[in-house]
Amino acid sequence: MTVKIKNGYYLVAGILAILFAYTHAWNGHAAVLPKLDIEAVSLDTQIVFTYVWHIITAENLIFGIVFIMMSFQSTPAKVRFTAWMIVSILLIRLTVILGVTTVLDASALTSTLVDSIAIVIYIVLIILGIRMKNRPFGGTPPQSAAGL
Repeated sequence: MTVKIKNGYYLVAGILAILFAYTHAWNGHAAVLPKLDIEAVSLDTQIVFTYVWHIITAENLIFGIVFIMMSFQSTPAKVRFTAWMIVSILLIRLTVILGVTTVLDASALTSTLVDSIAIVIYIVLIILGIRMKNRPFGGTPPQSAAGL
């Protein structure tokens, strides 16, 4: 039994999502969450901020696992809806990031550039995967009997 990658875009998107989950968790523990450990921030606020941070980490991990599984599906129609739902979630995530940053401190928009570019690249990969015809990644489309 050979397992073939049917959608390389989904595979790359899945690997990126798992990488995003790892870097998000690492960045949280190394740089962001320790800054909350000050007396001016209540323990309740620290708890809420920490679990909200890790919700995004877990979400990225789940997206990665789902996209890797979807990359092996031989019928793209079965996974297309899931891909569009994740694209919708990512677009809302980007809108919230940019909207909140703009409202609170528009001059800080440049600090969201790397995250924004990563999300846009991620979305583009998913959309390329959605639009991909039913053929192995990088392969040629199957020939019909009439074309022989």
